[in-house]
Amino acid sequence: MDQLTPSSGYIVFLATSAGLYAIFALGLNLQWGFTGLINFGVVAFMTLGSYTTALLTLKGVPLILAVLIGSIFSAILGLGIGLSTLRLREDYLAIVTIGVSELIRLVANNEEWLTGGTFGVKSYPLPLDIEPNFLVKFLLIAVLTLLAIYAEWILYRSLSQQWRQHQQIKGKSYQPRKPLSLIIWGVIATSLILAVYLPGTIALSNYTYKAGLMVLVLLTLAIIYAGLEFLIDSPWGRILKAIREDEDIPRALGKNVLWYKLQSFMLGGAIAGIAGAFFAWQLTTIYPKSFEPLLTFNAWIIVVLGGSGSNAGTLLGAVIFWAYDSLTRFILPQLPIFSQSQAGAFRVMIIGLILMILMVWRPQGILGKKEELTLGK
Repeated sequence: MDQLTPSSGYIVFLATSAGLYAIFALGLNLQWGFTGLINFGVVAFMTLGSYTTALLTLKGVPLILAVLIGSIFSAILGLGIGLSTLRLREDYLAIVTIGVSELIRLVANNEEWLTGGTFGVKSYPLPLDIEPNFLVKFLLIAVLTLLAIYAEWILYRSLSQQWRQHQQIKGKSYQPRKPLSLIIWGVIATSLILAVYLPGTIALSNYTYKAGLMVLVLLTLAIIYAGLEFLIDSPWGRILKAIREDEDIPRALGKNVLWYKLQSFMLGGAIAGIAGAFFAWQLTTIYPKSFEPLLTFNAWIIVVLGGSGSNAGTLLGAVIFWAYDSLTRFILPQLPIFSQSQAGAFRVMIIGLILMILMVWRPQGILGKKEELTLGK
């Protein structure tokens, strides 16, 4: 296979990471943003999806089937957690999810007969690890082009909705200009999409496994996003929002609130399990220490930054998070005032500062709906 240039190879890594984290955060956004279910152990679902996919493919199970089984196992985990906690107060759900995430990690770390323990799982089959001909490369580039166009359309639609909401707040008789902040975010997001598309096209023309995985991640992300948008706009999604705001109202209308909560928690867990499969394929070797609580923290950052209750905001949050990660990873070590360990701690501190400023300036997140989340009351 041809080798990627260092720059295009790093862009492929960032696009793949942003894509799988966006899938991961979409599952959390369904649970928390749309249903109001606190999940501080979402990494447990990713862990289960990763190990299930890797171990089954080592036994000869086809890749697609292994991913589906991993997502089903993650959904079953969500069912078990939900049945034991969703009838109780939200505090219990948060505590149980933290405990379950650590339990799953400890099982992966100690049950060497199943997971390999600290030695990890290695040499499992990978998707699109092929020597493609010209036609396959052309098809992959065409798919990437369609995905870039779709991403721009999502961004345009989301920013237009934000502008219309701003216009309604100002009053029908007043015709404001587009808020400067929305224009800035639009320009930033468009620049990032182009920054991924152009090097991605070069990477696919000089094909490697990682370039193919990038397209597969982004395609899966687009499918999951479209599916969630359809569900959220359906009566099922409106019931979830009603439960999030005040579950007594849908209960009074005869809705089985517990069952809807379970559905949301299971589906969100299944999506996180799919993200886990891609995480395993990106790492090519998985260890228990790969699934630290920091992954849950990152998912929450993405959801809060982009806008809780907004799927498009989750995508934008993932892109901005990884753009920030890549920039600070290169810039901070060049400054003589930080050691390597201090630079890592400073990066996390800056993320916290950004979130605090965002909570004051725009508490609903970049693309969140303030009136829908009752944050303005």
